[in-house]
Order: sequence, then C-alpha cells, then structure tokens
Amino acid sequence: MNKDKYVFAQLVEFLDNFKFLRIVRKYDGDKYVKSYTCWNQLLTLMFGQLSNRESLRDIIVAMEAHARKLYH
Repeated sequence: MNKDKYVFAQLVEFLDNFKFLRIVRKYDGDKYVKSYTCWNQLLTLMFGQLSNRESLRDIIVAMEAHARKLYH
C-alpha cells in the first residue's frame, strides 16, 4: 500500500490556495455554489489535463473510478 503522497497531491502543493480564493472572492466565483466550489473545479480540470482526458464525461468516469482517493 502506498504511504507517500500521490503525484497529483504533490503538484497541488505548488498552487497558492489563498491567492486563488482571493480572486474567486473578488469576482464572486462561488456566489451561488453549495458544494462544488471553484477550487474543486480547478482540481478536477487539472486532473483531466494531466491524465490526458478527452471530454468531461471521460473526466467524470475517471473521477468516479478513483472515488476513494479523492480526499488526497
């Protein structure tokens, strides 16, 4: 069993979460959001790009296949 961080989690560490959230707050990006925030959308689209997915449906299928690992 893998005890280290996943590669995607290591890449996310380079992002400045506070700067991103400041921009989201400035433009009201999460104004009517209940659960799927702009940060979650950014991470999902990054995952799609890095895993070479071709469509949103393909990203959804891949995310559902890795549902246990999403907290990483």
